[in-house]
Amino acid sequence: MRKLLVIVFALAAAVPAFSQTNKNKKKIDVINRAGDHFMIQLASNTLTGLPDSIRSHINSFNRSANVYLMLDKPFKGDPRLSVAFGVGIGTSNTYFKKMIVGINSTKTVLPFTAADSANNYKKNKLSTAYLEVPVELRFSANPNTPNKTLKGAIGVKVGTLLNAHTKGKTLQNAAGTTINDFTEKIASKKFFNTTRLVATARVGYGNFSLFGAYNITSVFKDGVAPPTKLLQIGFTISGL
Repeated sequence: MRKLLVIVFALAAAVPAFSQTNKNKKKIDVINRAGDHFMIQLASNTLTGLPDSIRSHINSFNRSANVYLMLDKPFKGDPRLSVAFGVGIGTSNTYFKKMIVGINSTKTVLPFTAADSANNYKKNKLSTAYLEVPVELRFSANPNTPNKTLKGAIGVKVGTLLNAHTKGKTLQNAAGTTINDFTEKIASKKFFNTTRLVATARVGYGNFSLFGAYNITSVFKDGVAPPTKLLQIGFTISGL
């Protein structure tokens, strides 16, 4: 994955990054113009590739949040096009019902243990957080009014895993009766790929856009779990 990092940074550095100046056109102020330098993304996420025996224990709505600081560099020949790159944090939360994900297990295979007839947590989630370097090729229909124009972008993100943990809250018996309000948090990176590559796309108007992101690499290491990809679909608020 180190080679992927090198390729992404080389791509960003190799793209021309100069403002367009034309005697017959208005000069575009690259420094002061708004260029989606700050992005907040809220999304619903899905773990794809898991068998039905596991998916049946996953809640239908799972939440993600991403935050990025970006540099936006217009192309010299056509300022409607630009390349953007930056840094940020990407997170995901997957909520399980009556299932324990044993990320601290000593086994060689990640155990997904159904708890239909045993004590289990009323709320149990699997969370991850990545430090990410996003790169986007952007299009703005009118770069002079970035907050009032159609926009689109395609790109990739390279990330390194900062944290992976499970959190179980409110211990219940098999009948659903509360035993106690104990909260258990377990952190471990053992079963996870610590580097990930993600394909991204956005389309919208002004400061608001819809986005999609799909893991090219698997969430878990080879052989410890079924090949599992994270899919995020949501909206982006951008500006500055």
